Amino acid sequence: MAEAVRYVCGGCGHAIEAWSDGNPYYIDEAGAKQYAYHPDHKRLARCIGNDSTHLCLSCGHEFMVDSRAPVTACPGCGAREIADTYHLDGQRCPFCKAGVFASDPGFHCIS
Repeated sequence: MAEAVRYVCGGCGHAIEAWSDGNPYYIDEAGAKQYAYHPDHKRLARCIGNDSTHLCLSCGHEFMVDSRAPVTACPGCGAREIADTYHLDGQRCPFCKAGVFASDPGFHCIS
């Protein structure tokens, strides 16, 4: 089961939604990455990695990080201040540079 959250900047109102399970994947017979999601347990059982959305806290670039080949810097600007979008609570907003992200208590999804 996966959970979705929404983080909202207290300064500019920019909102980001994220899922707890990221994007689990397996490699098919052709060598291509295939994503699997709940409730497809057969495909989920084949998963060997997870791509999760990250946010650069410097430039605001959103990008995927592969659990099998993690990165420690933003591919857009090279900054090392990056965060998984599912864990943005309390992080400074890169869009207005003044506000802080907080979870939206009125938003909650479960899959």
